Amino acid sequence: MASFSVLSQAICLIFLVSCEFWSQGAGNQDEIKDPTVSVVLLARNKEHVLPYFLTLFERLNYPKKRMALYIRSDHNADLTIPILEEWLAHNKQNYHYIDTKLDKHSPKSYPGDEEGTEWNNERFTKVMELKEELLDKARHSWADYVWFLDMDVFLTNRDILLKMLSEEKAIVAPMLNSLGTYSNYWGGMTEDYWYTRSDDYIPILDRKQKGCFDVPMVHSCVLVDLTRVASDNLTFIPKNLPGYKGPHDDIIAFAISAKNTRLPMHVCNSEIYGFIPPPLEDGQGLHIDMKQLLSIKLEVLVQHPPLPISKLLAKYIPPLPKIDNVGFDQIYLINLARRIERRDRMFQSFRELGLKVKLFEAVDGKQLNDSYLRELGVKQMVGYKDPWSKRDMTFGEIGCFLSHYFIWVDIVNNGYNKVLLFEDDIRFEPYFKEKLKVMREEADSLLDWDLIYLGRKKMKSADEPWVEDSETLVHVDYSYWTLCYAITLQGAQKLLAAHPLSQLVPVDEYIPIMFNKHPETEWMEKFPMRNLNAYSVAPLYVFPTHYTGEDGYISDTEESPIIVEDAVAPSAMSPSLGGKGLELEIGFNGLAKDEL
Repeated sequence: MASFSVLSQAICLIFLVSCEFWSQGAGNQDEIKDPTVSVVLLARNKEHVLPYFLTLFERLNYPKKRMALYIRSDHNADLTIPILEEWLAHNKQNYHYIDTKLDKHSPKSYPGDEEGTEWNNERFTKVMELKEELLDKARHSWADYVWFLDMDVFLTNRDILLKMLSEEKAIVAPMLNSLGTYSNYWGGMTEDYWYTRSDDYIPILDRKQKGCFDVPMVHSCVLVDLTRVASDNLTFIPKNLPGYKGPHDDIIAFAISAKNTRLPMHVCNSEIYGFIPPPLEDGQGLHIDMKQLLSIKLEVLVQHPPLPISKLLAKYIPPLPKIDNVGFDQIYLINLARRIERRDRMFQSFRELGLKVKLFEAVDGKQLNDSYLRELGVKQMVGYKDPWSKRDMTFGEIGCFLSHYFIWVDIVNNGYNKVLLFEDDIRFEPYFKEKLKVMREEADSLLDWDLIYLGRKKMKSADEPWVEDSETLVHVDYSYWTLCYAITLQGAQKLLAAHPLSQLVPVDEYIPIMFNKHPETEWMEKFPMRNLNAYSVAPLYVFPTHYTGEDGYISDTEESPIIVEDAVAPSAMSPSLGGKGLELEIGFNGLAKDEL
């Protein structure tokens, strides 16, 4: 009887477990698997970008077992294939299927391709044949989608594939950020199939218009819905297109085949999905591509953490450049102590650029008090009103002025002959450091200069002739902003000698006054010695990270309290002000921290 009881209990237990298993299964019976995606990956001479690409790719938020990878590489003069082989050895088991052809025995270049970057007919033909072959493989494997993805695209948005699938478009691409006005779509196409700029290209690029847009061309990161019957007629081969007499080009042929089959191409820009370097110009070698990678990495830092790199592939990343002052006696970064994220981003940028920079803690307008300002003799200029809003100065503007002012004091105290100054809300133009060196050479050989703007807001009406014999410098007119400028010891002495604290205006109003180019003549008359020799680079080397009204825009000068007439500050604050520690015979205080 005992054995029968034990057996009965066991049977009941098995029955209960089985019921639980089937009840759980029944609860998931409506769950749908994610679509299957065949990913086409072609790489040539991509050693410098592959570690970043592969690190980001393996972090995508999509089931790897629903992805098949088709990887091809040939005609390499670098470590592209070894990097791919090492990554595949550690990751291939994670994906549903991997199909690779890594040709180690092909020539390092195509005929006539001295730089390893040229696009001649032979290379175009090779790429067309590869894409056509892999498109057919995706079809024959019954993939739901095929994703043509260049291996120099940086997919910073981990949900990029899920988001593109959710758009339910026949052919769709995420708009990728780049340098200048380049991206991975065309706004228009001429009758003979070449690129032309459309009226809506820039509004889409700048995300003034957001959504998904019907465009004649997408490339570099293109998702194609193979469940559409018409997708069977898509092709990369020009001879497959009846009557086609256009360029021998894979992406143009594909775009025309989409148009012929009435499958619209869409580009979507609702979010930042990733980044892509611009194509090289004819004759440019891989060293230029590597410099463009630096510019892309700096652009990524504007709104994202640094491009990640896996431990596996970190050994393929070259060391950061040695830091230097680029010929300046000192380089400063002005940063509020509470703006840690800006400071970290800027110093990561400086490390990438190889710049040795000293952190200068900004005076925080939110922490100013009346006794401190009275001690400095700070008083707003009688009759000053903001030219646009007609308001008095804000405490943020006072803090900003004092931050620059204390740096001028530090320059004089230390006898620095030439100094470079950055604010912390800037983005760098490509080839910043190279341009900076050229600017220094031209300025020192052609000019007796006191101040040179590298970043500012130029007025549309400005009259700014070129400096004679210069390809870099212009005679500067009235400008806003002090994003970045170079200044000499003589320039700092001139700005201090005018005793600006007793009749204070914002720093970007004061500097134009001192080079005698301000539209408010009454303000200028309060400073008789207006002899600052000021210039600007053209085009500019830095720009703001954000403009007014954009997502992420923060202003510590505009968005702060306005001073009350005849008062200097609220009396209830006794802060850590920043800018402390400097002493000059004129009686100022300021703080400069050690280099980071």
